[in-house]
Amino acid sequence: MEDRCDVIVIGGGIVGSATAYFLSSNPDFSGSVIVLEPDPAYTYSSSTLSASSIRTQFSNALNIKISQYGYEVLTSFHDLMSVGNDRPDLKFHAGGYLFLAETDAQVEIMKQNYSVQLANDADVVLWSQSELASSFPHLNVADIKLASYGRSGEGWFDNADFLNGFKRKAESLGVRFIKDEAIGFNVEKQSLKSVKLKSGKKIEADYFVNSAGSRAGKIAKYAGITMPVVPRKRTVFVFDCEQSPQGSAAVNMGLLPLMVDSTGVYCRPEGNVFISGCTPKEDLDVDFNDFTPNYTEFDDIIWPALANRSSYFEAIKVRNYWAGHYAYNVLDQNMILGCHPAIENLYFANGFSGHGLQQAPATGRGLSELIIYRGFRSLDLSPFSWDRVIKGQPFLERSIV
Repeated sequence: MEDRCDVIVIGGGIVGSATAYFLSSNPDFSGSVIVLEPDPAYTYSSSTLSASSIRTQFSNALNIKISQYGYEVLTSFHDLMSVGNDRPDLKFHAGGYLFLAETDAQVEIMKQNYSVQLANDADVVLWSQSELASSFPHLNVADIKLASYGRSGEGWFDNADFLNGFKRKAESLGVRFIKDEAIGFNVEKQSLKSVKLKSGKKIEADYFVNSAGSRAGKIAKYAGITMPVVPRKRTVFVFDCEQSPQGSAAVNMGLLPLMVDSTGVYCRPEGNVFISGCTPKEDLDVDFNDFTPNYTEFDDIIWPALANRSSYFEAIKVRNYWAGHYAYNVLDQNMILGCHPAIENLYFANGFSGHGLQQAPATGRGLSELIIYRGFRSLDLSPFSWDRVIKGQPFLERSIV
């Protein structure tokens, strides 16, 4: 009824699988890794229920650098994650985010963000109202004062193949994925000795990783730690329209890119249809098992915003919808990475607040470095540590979608 490994990863979604890959592929690590995942089909995983996009248009310089590395991994994924003749194809669509600013406050934030983005080599441009109208003549821009567009380094991709690519590669390197659920820890002083499983088994390890997504807070409590990460529901709608809106050749796009309206509603093309979503008017914590879509969001929030933005979106029809969870960090909507001072061998990678998919490569690499070298080697992610959480000092990101 017992097992043992060097590192046990609790949660086999994209962050857990990326961490397992970076550990097992590092020549300085010769240990064994087990990944626990209660839902190996990933039916309710945030990784597979997300809008699966990547951007550099953040307000935080470190988030920009994280996405730049994520883009490197995405664009070389078929080589990095090849296993024999299996070379995963993420069907990456290079198309920038288009942010729209209507109010003076939104314009000021967009300009400040743009300065940070340029300083960190993000390929972003600001468009005036007339420039926006020239690039996307179908848009109603009468109320838009400024727009921000990512010319490269942004886009969307197949999230299931992204996750499975990391998982299959990690397995080929010796990582064991086990279908089971953590229900507690055996703790001695300031150290975890083993994890208790729902199956009745337990696994001993030297290092433990909490990458449990929206359930991260539940796992943390097993170790006596309270963290500000809760599940927040996000509903994604799939719709089509009678005529698809077209952009100009100037931006090398056939369709509208991933547009984030001034209302906060987003939409992007997905083949012959579009996907769209928004932040709920009442953004409340939900039960871990609540995946019921918020059907009224489309009629109450999304469609009015899109119809106002383009006449092409006046005649649209919902074809599908689903709900997923953000692992939402209520302190500052940024990840919590590393050990809590109360437990010396429990590593956290949680609270991505909707950015986990695009930030998984840098997070997995950084977490593997903490475990192997006791410090970051490639990109210093220490601002995301528990220190700012304990002190109640947010490490803010203002560009949340």
